[in-house]
Amino acid sequence: MKRREFLAVLGGAALARPGMASADTPGRIYRLGTVAPIAPVTAESRGGKILIKVLEERGFKLGRNLTFEARGALGDVAMLPALITELKAGNADVIVIIGYPTAMAAKAAGIATVAASGVGDPVETKLIESLAHPGGKITGISDVAATLSAKRLSLLKEVSPKLTKVAMLWNKDDLGMTMRYQASAKAAQALGLTVQALGVREPDDFDEAFSAMNNDLPDGILMVADALTILNRERVFEFAAVRKLPAIYEFDQFARDGGLMSYGADSSESFERAAALVARIFNGANPGDLPFELPTRYPLVLNLKTAKATGLEIPPTLLALADEVIE
Repeated sequence: MKRREFLAVLGGAALARPGMASADTPGRIYRLGTVAPIAPVTAESRGGKILIKVLEERGFKLGRNLTFEARGALGDVAMLPALITELKAGNADVIVIIGYPTAMAAKAAGIATVAASGVGDPVETKLIESLAHPGGKITGISDVAATLSAKRLSLLKEVSPKLTKVAMLWNKDDLGMTMRYQASAKAAQALGLTVQALGVREPDDFDEAFSAMNNDLPDGILMVADALTILNRERVFEFAAVRKLPAIYEFDQFARDGGLMSYGADSSESFERAAALVARIFNGANPGDLPFELPTRYPLVLNLKTAKATGLEIPPTLLALADEVIE
């Protein structure tokens, strides 16, 4: 599997102070929580296993000096504040979160937080003051929507050279994802593409989006990932397959679940980096003093099974660029 370095890390030196606690502090128990808008990131999940592995390498061992509690809103973002309050009441030292709504709920609760993915541009959304100095009690992994959006559209155009109109699906109630859509729309316009804007707020809105596309068929689909679109991804996969439309998604899980292709931050790396930030907070750093970091690995994942079923041909040039090919 090939890996390409895409962006440099935005980072800084660890902030250490004499006398601060560390993994070697006798008798100290470190409490980690996770909060996700859909399924919880448990110790047995892919992301949870990565968190535990990296923390263990830094001296924090589950069952010895580390506890782990996971919460998931199962698609109901209104539950997020209560889930975070519950972890705070249980004296969680740090929580690892996914998604912009989760990040905002954590910020309101005033709990030490590391955002692993899905928060969009945290400066533009006013989640933090700056990438270098977030302030408050939050740090994590940031987004580079403008650059990634242009790349996704260029990849879509490789599959469909005659691409002139692209449908974009996103959750209009999620500010972080709305800004990501706006970055995608701006990138499309710069490439001379027409954008078919299909904002959704609830599952029933997907039927309206499909109807709009049936009445005015686009040449391709780009979908922005959040809890709502993730939960309804198979409906989008099916629509794209029936209409033989190339579609690109943000995260590798979409291509592995049946989408045609994805291009975005490597989810494994994001959790590895999040775990390293958690370790620094356990060791005494203030999360608001730790710079938000940018991912460095951006895999292109192609699903040839979906391409074959959809009747789409993946150009050899694109296959050569792929980091993972599902056959």
